[in-house]
Amino acid sequence: MNALAQDIRFALRTLWKTPAFTAIAMLALAIGIGANSAIFTVVNSVLLHPLPFPQPERICQIYTARMDAFTAMDDRTFADFEKQSAAWEHISAFNGGQSNLSGIGEPIPVHGVSATTAFWPTLGVEAAFGRTFRKEDDTNGVVVLSDKLWRTHFGADRSILGKVVKLDGVSRAVIGVMPQAFSFPATTELWTPLVVDPKPGQGWLYTAIGRLKPGVSIDQARAETKAIAQRLQPREPHAAESAGVLSLHESVVGQIRPSLYVLLGAVGFILLIACANVANLLLARGAGRRQEVAVRASLGASRTRLIRQLLTESSLLAICGGALGLLIASWSVPVLIQLVPEGMIPRLAEVGINSQVLLFTFLLSLATSLLFGLAPAVQLSKARLAESLKQGDRRIAGAQGLRSVLAAGEIALSLVLLIGAGLMIKSFIRLRSVNPGFNPESTLAMTVNLPDAMTAQQLVVYHNQVVDKLAAIPGVTAAGAIDWLPFDDALSRGDFYSEAGSRPRAHLQVSKPGVSPDYFRAIGIRLLRGRAFNGRDPENSLGVAIVSQSVAKRVWGDQDPIGKRVTLEDEPKAKDWLTVIGVVDDVKQRNLAEKAPVLAVYQPMTQVIRAGFLQHMAYVVRANGNTAALANLMRRRFREMDPNQPIQLLSSMNEMISATTAEPRFYSRMLGSLAAVALLLASLGIYGVMAYSVAQRTREIGIRVALGAQRGDIFRSVMLRSAVLVSIGVALGLAGAFGVTRVLQKLLFEVKPTDAATFAAVSALLILIALSATFIPARRATAVDPMVALRYE
Repeated sequence: MNALAQDIRFALRTLWKTPAFTAIAMLALAIGIGANSAIFTVVNSVLLHPLPFPQPERICQIYTARMDAFTAMDDRTFADFEKQSAAWEHISAFNGGQSNLSGIGEPIPVHGVSATTAFWPTLGVEAAFGRTFRKEDDTNGVVVLSDKLWRTHFGADRSILGKVVKLDGVSRAVIGVMPQAFSFPATTELWTPLVVDPKPGQGWLYTAIGRLKPGVSIDQARAETKAIAQRLQPREPHAAESAGVLSLHESVVGQIRPSLYVLLGAVGFILLIACANVANLLLARGAGRRQEVAVRASLGASRTRLIRQLLTESSLLAICGGALGLLIASWSVPVLIQLVPEGMIPRLAEVGINSQVLLFTFLLSLATSLLFGLAPAVQLSKARLAESLKQGDRRIAGAQGLRSVLAAGEIALSLVLLIGAGLMIKSFIRLRSVNPGFNPESTLAMTVNLPDAMTAQQLVVYHNQVVDKLAAIPGVTAAGAIDWLPFDDALSRGDFYSEAGSRPRAHLQVSKPGVSPDYFRAIGIRLLRGRAFNGRDPENSLGVAIVSQSVAKRVWGDQDPIGKRVTLEDEPKAKDWLTVIGVVDDVKQRNLAEKAPVLAVYQPMTQVIRAGFLQHMAYVVRANGNTAALANLMRRRFREMDPNQPIQLLSSMNEMISATTAEPRFYSRMLGSLAAVALLLASLGIYGVMAYSVAQRTREIGIRVALGAQRGDIFRSVMLRSAVLVSIGVALGLAGAFGVTRVLQKLLFEVKPTDAATFAAVSALLILIALSATFIPARRATAVDPMVALRYE
């Protein structure tokens, strides 16, 4: 311990005497360690921490329907599972959406979830005060509030219990408030009882979760789920092949796991580049310390003792860099959370620096000290005493070669990051250039959710009145309404029949939006054939429909679809058949990255018979000028008509499209920023290697100039050596990028992970910047005065 204390004191004095070296090395390490700590903080909280429920490993999601990344179970199947399953201690179903909360204070939009009473015992949670709903509450109007909603809207009033609020026009008594840490599903603000109706013809999809009985494994539950789905096959043909069980943790974070690991790998590259830079600094500094080490060795210090002393200095440097990196991480984590698009990363509210992050940073600092300190320490400790004690010999055997290897490694790692960033940026540019199927310019959308108590006829009257008021605003050229707005969260899909009588296959499911007559003109969807809806299509007239271009091609091929008949009902009556009167462009419904168009069959809003399909409505307005002032006018006109109805959303269509590209934009910015840092560090590494090389070769360059060498020859010699070094690094980087960038496959849009143009362009950019970093040392070499160089020697 006494020797260790001596080593630490000596290391502190040594680092204090070289403030420039210490500051640069600490800053490089702080950037690398800080970036890793920040991303690890997110990974630790989101992926590694268990969900905040009792025995969370026993909670799973159960599903028998799979559509893209969405897994669910319909109402009849859930009822069958409740009766037949023996693997689950509790099983619950829930779904959620936007609702209107009124009755106390200003009306506000909230995100609510309807769940069966087993929801609470399945998760194993209780209310902070009050209670959760029970079986007898299924037919009563009750609601449970989140802690956040209770504090922000109700002023943390503990007397809220028993008070009546209105949710979508239905009176409900507040019976409980949940703990502050509870929010499931994420962003939920209140919960209401759900009664699953298994009668035929309902067709609602729910998320189903269950708590395994003690001693039952997930594999056993999965086998039972497959068996039950197999028995349902006559009614649900695809249930058995789609059925599965997934841990709730995987269900919540599974989609984001690959992306977070990509970011963690990227910041790992930054740390490796920073370590290579610091190792280069230590090697350069070691040239000046060679005599010191030789003197200590001649006085009896063993090689092991010398290495330990040098590693002590490296460890102090790394720990100080780690402490500074932790400060950088504590500052950058809140910034990172702000930059993350809403809803992209689950459990984001749980992210924070904790004991695991502190331990990770400490261990990372120690590992880093060995990574960048061991090679220079070994290199310096093996110098020969006789040569080292000569005043004129200031080289370390093998150091120049090692520094070149480190610089080439920096270039290779930087190139991998740059190519990854280039692929993401190119992918994002292509995504933004996709035609959404309508013209979003100068277009605003406003969405509302209306009460359950209103009938379909009342809803149609209400929506027509709103559309008329919006159309009367000065500067508005067209106004329309649609229940399932493109790029909004909601979408209704289902099978349909053509008049030929054959039921379309599952992949021919269509969305079934109801629209007002002027909707297509308001949002800018082209009418390709036939006519649009008009006032001649009222509720009691002949049923009509407009189909998207893909529906027309898939169902009727080269035939003219005008006059053909379709139905959206499973068991259609004569009045349920719709005559096709027009064909419109395909529209991207959920995001620009949709591989296949969403097939759509549009109905006149007046002919939609189910009130549930008209409660959520979007009003679209097209203006002939600036839309900034129009938003306030739309809000004012709507308030004049219905002051008690909150507006769910008021946004331009461009903003809504931009929101769906927020995730690829975030990854492009993150990888681009990390690649820029890597490029800067690599450029500094190249500069350091070449500057050190020129300093070492001062005598040689002086002799060459004295013997008649031209300045241009000296310049080309230095640049050629740099070019060789850069070429080796680029070759290694291209090989590495060819394999590593494949992990970006799922994040890219219409860009291959081995895109040749990106590889070539990024390589050329890196070569140009790296050679530019050599320019100053090369010019310095041409300025060597042979008289000065030889007099020094």
